[in-house]
Amino acid sequence: MASSQELTALLLAWNGGDQDALEKLTPFVYEELHRLAKRYMAGERWNHTLQATAVVNEAFLRLIDWKNVRWQNRAHFVGVAANLMRRVLVDYARTRAYDKRGGGGLQVTLNDALLASQEQGVELLDLDRALSRLEKIDARKAKIIELRFFGGLTVEETAEVLKVSPNTVSNDWNFAKTWLLRDMSHDA
Repeated sequence: MASSQELTALLLAWNGGDQDALEKLTPFVYEELHRLAKRYMAGERWNHTLQATAVVNEAFLRLIDWKNVRWQNRAHFVGVAANLMRRVLVDYARTRAYDKRGGGGLQVTLNDALLASQEQGVELLDLDRALSRLEKIDARKAKIIELRFFGGLTVEETAEVLKVSPNTVSNDWNFAKTWLLRDMSHDA
């Protein structure tokens, strides 16, 4: 794995139109996306039909297609990748949603950090809707959930992406988790 400084340098070179940088960056981007997807998919049920590689491939295609992104650093890249992963997973869940046709939708198990009990599962679409509602109230708190849950960023990396203190991230993370749990329990 390349260091954060190497990835940042390659991202900035790609910003400048250096196609060689994109060639050098591609394996690192793919590896980073795969790491994020594996981490996320590890919490899924054992018979889940979507594999980490499929999530990576779709996110990678969407990411490479972005022409106007002004990359700042690795943390910024992972933040964008987290958003893309969320979109890929939500799109997949929507195509598989059987609720209106009598079946069950895609279940995700949120990690210990988001829910107190790992046995609790929520519909990914419900989580996405709740995050959208939170975003209307407090966009930063919604972004923190997205970066930490979908992107696997640490508190420090999240703080770097959002240009706030780690303490602010921790406080917002705790508030947002509680808010989401309450909001989603009202939907049930």
